[in-house]
Amino acid sequence: MPRAITGLPFDDIRHLIDTIPGPDMAARAAALARQGQLVKPPGSLGRLEEIAVNIAGWQGRAIPRVDRPTVAVFAATHGVALRGVSPYPSAVTKQMVETFSSGKAAVNQICGVYGAGLRVFDLALDHPGPDIVEKDALGEAECAATMAFGMEALAGEPDLLCLGEMGIGNTTVAAAVYLGLYGGSPADWVGPGTGATGDVLARKLDAVERAAARVGGPLGDPLEVLRRLGGREIAAIAGAILAARMQRVPVVLDGYVVCAAAAVLHALNPAALDHCFAGHCSAEPAHRAVLARLGLRPLLDLDMRLGEGSGAALAVGIVKAALACHAGMATFAEAGVADG
Repeated sequence: MPRAITGLPFDDIRHLIDTIPGPDMAARAAALARQGQLVKPPGSLGRLEEIAVNIAGWQGRAIPRVDRPTVAVFAATHGVALRGVSPYPSAVTKQMVETFSSGKAAVNQICGVYGAGLRVFDLALDHPGPDIVEKDALGEAECAATMAFGMEALAGEPDLLCLGEMGIGNTTVAAAVYLGLYGGSPADWVGPGTGATGDVLARKLDAVERAAARVGGPLGDPLEVLRRLGGREIAAIAGAILAARMQRVPVVLDGYVVCAAAAVLHALNPAALDHCFAGHCSAEPAHRAVLARLGLRPLLDLDMRLGEGSGAALAVGIVKAALACHAGMATFAEAGVADG
């Protein structure tokens, strides 16, 4: 899959996004018909029915299943973190990656409950990306290559891909991406992240404002927003979302930072996220507004703000329950129950 990005990188990415496949409408129709035959009042399982029908369309089968859910966490370090935009030092990023490897982070426990695999992608943690206040985050070729690296999340052939991130300072970077895509003021997009208050929050607002000023305000090209104001993990996540779409694998998005990658693709093609679910709405104030712009309703709303794919991993349980009901419930005919 990564070999698809060759030659003129951004031109090839745009071509992929312009040619993304849609769902199997016959499978979707068959799943919808089955929902109408199950022993329940029509629509009584609410969004669980919608989840099952949507996944049926992407998997191309009337009775879909999820046997290999995978949580992919992309970790990167950011030069802007040295400006004191987070209450935690940049070294925490690598320390948390080590915690993931030891199986002792929150996401490990949630994955264990729902039978999800966990893969962690180290995006050159020992070499922080540029400070976006002073310099573009990525060159064009580097941005395209990083997106291609993110496509490796599909190498294990997951049938449900959940996306997460780890990177001190990356809510600052994500806020800058949203400002570059949507405009407004830094205050519209900057929130506490991992707990920024007082002077730390003020530095965060200042960094986003200065980064936006450096690039001249809102940029017309979403890929330019990504490379100039984003970070390695955001570019890699965008690549993973795109690769999943090309392979018709449903995706569960985590929080504010992951949705910044999704927002870039959505700005390029409003249909680019049709295979995606929002795992949850985080406690980051602007996340709800972002989800509204993306046309995504969160599956969960638990005031979480941890990152590391925890909200997306938790949503695996909802997805599995939806598919279990779809596959395992009897029809009215099978149960000998009058359907009214």
